[in-house]
Amino acid sequence: MSSIKQFQVTFDCAEPERVARFWCEVLGYVAPPPPEGFATWDDFNRSRPTADQGAWFACSDPEGVGPRLYFQRVPEGKVVKNRVHLDVRVGTGLVGAERLATLEAECARLVALGAVRVHVLLADDENESCIMMQDIEGNEFCLD
Repeated sequence: MSSIKQFQVTFDCAEPERVARFWCEVLGYVAPPPPEGFATWDDFNRSRPTADQGAWFACSDPEGVGPRLYFQRVPEGKVVKNRVHLDVRVGTGLVGAERLATLEAECARLVALGAVRVHVLLADDENESCIMMQDIEGNEFCLD
């Protein structure tokens, strides 16, 4: 039995392309080119039945290191806290005031993109500081 080497993270959301493009900005990911035979994603979507237009979108790490992110439209809205969330690692190796300043700078950039700052968890005896946030559809993530 071989070990799993790749995985994808799937988001349920109302507007797949909008949420995917937000995460492209957050992570430096890229959207794939439109399917073969289509000049744009809009052209592709117009070719599909109305109910399927914009039903999904994806993005990936241009260096092929991070997992692919897949966004699928679902009819229900987010109701409770995510059971899985992303930790966006911007403060790795930093501690104290330097770490918090780095987290705050990234938080400001992401708030300008439409993210919401929830609250700061300050460092304690076991963990360094992090900032809990929400993406443009309310999915929780942490700046770590």
